[in-house]
Amino acid sequence: MPALEVVQLRKQFPRRRRPALVALDGISFSVARGECVAVLGQNGSGKSTLVRLLSTLLLVDGGSARVFGHDVARDVRAVQRLVNRVSVDAPFFKRLSPTENLAYSARFYGLSRGQTRRRIPEILAKVGFPADRAGTPMEDLSRGMQQKVALARALLTSPVLLLLDEPTTGLDPRSKREVQGYIRDVRREHDTTTLLCTHDMDEAEALADRVGILDGGRLLALDDAPA
Repeated sequence: MPALEVVQLRKQFPRRRRPALVALDGISFSVARGECVAVLGQNGSGKSTLVRLLSTLLLVDGGSARVFGHDVARDVRAVQRLVNRVSVDAPFFKRLSPTENLAYSARFYGLSRGQTRRRIPEILAKVGFPADRAGTPMEDLSRGMQQKVALARALLTSPVLLLLDEPTTGLDPRSKREVQGYIRDVRREHDTTTLLCTHDMDEAEALADRVGILDGGRLLALDDAPA
């Protein structure tokens, strides 16, 4: 069984007085357990729509997608337990600190207080978040720092399927390398399956086993990443 199987997946958005916008136009691919597949595409190519569909945030208009055999449209709760998502638009409680936001997420996923107190400093350190800013309200942090917190939240529970939508956007080169290194570590240590959506070819080649190209909602190719 593939970790992720997408078959003729379609999504469109209605527009007033104009034809509907087709965001995904019948794409199909699969991802094996433990594999990292990167999908390259420009803004508007359908990458974020794909991630939102697979994380059950949008309804499917056609075709199907399964996460370890669970249909994203019919088995929503089961899929949500297996998936974590990192996106440039990740929501937070803006007046709470990174530590408070992560503690809330940890309780949602069933971590004990002891696990939470131990894991939060560890995970923030591994994604390169400065310890002296862990108590600062999210609204007072830079976009790059908020992105690190988004990644820390997704990795807090060692997800089975990790959906990354431009995970290093807004990060400086050093932080970008740190985050990429930690994504590799999580995959190696926990056999995490990863779908990386990005416009950065270097990032795709550095992290992925296979690289695909998404353009205008269509998957044009999916081949082994250059050695």
